[in-house]
Amino acid sequence: MTPLPAPEMKTPPPQMTGEGKHLAQFNIARIRYPLEDPRMKEFVDNVERINALAEKIEGFVWRLKDESGHAMNMRVYDDPRILPNLTVWESVDGLERFVFKTAHSRFYMRRETWFEPLDVPLVLWWVTPGERPSLAEGVRRLDLLKTQGPCEDAFLWGNIATAQVWKAARGARASEHAA
Repeated sequence: MTPLPAPEMKTPPPQMTGEGKHLAQFNIARIRYPLEDPRMKEFVDNVERINALAEKIEGFVWRLKDESGHAMNMRVYDDPRILPNLTVWESVDGLERFVFKTAHSRFYMRRETWFEPLDVPLVLWWVTPGERPSLAEGVRRLDLLKTQGPCEDAFLWGNIATAQVWKAARGARASEHAA
């Protein structure tokens, strides 16, 4: 199943730059195999390393985790195969740097090895500095994006004017598929 293209924004959010705000991101992934399956080993063996890398990136603020040090034991949508990830960043730049310019990008580019494609796996929104969104808030924002499309309370990379690394990475992936 090919993921649908990102929904187009009808009206740009008034805080496209998030001036004075931090950026929250919530994403989900539905695993293809149980975490104990040997086909998931490379992913599972690197979760801690990649999370530690995120925490060292300039602009990282916070990551939702339980006593295990990650969120893979937390359940959303009453589906044990869905893994949630919720983080807060000082800026778009920090999150882009982590996602597209670190070891994380190698795992991101291979995500279909471990995860089933989802139509809308990611949502972004602005938060007040110091705010720590709950898992329920992430789910609510993702559901809002799915039902109403991008708006000031739930949007995507393409709705952020300053998301330049995302645009370059997206262009590289598109040209790879065209070749």
